[in-house]
Amino acid sequence: MGNKTNGLLALLGLGALAWWKYKKSSPEDQQKVKDTINNAKDNLTKFGNDLKDKANQTVDQLKNKADELKTEAQQSAE
Repeated sequence: MGNKTNGLLALLGLGALAWWKYKKSSPEDQQKVKDTINNAKDNLTKFGNDLKDKANQTVDQLKNKADELKTEAQQSAE
């Protein structure tokens, strides 16, 4: 078996172990896991939105700079 197959089997094994441990845990512990996952999801969503906003700001700045350069080029050509 190749490294990819061994890695996939290990990942599946860890997933099964985590699922088994989750199912055997108390309802309070299960809620803690759910809260942790939801918190991580919210943080990733916030990070993605922040990254998207920064990318849009950069695009706007580049468009403005391009317009300025275009205007300067037209004025110098006259």
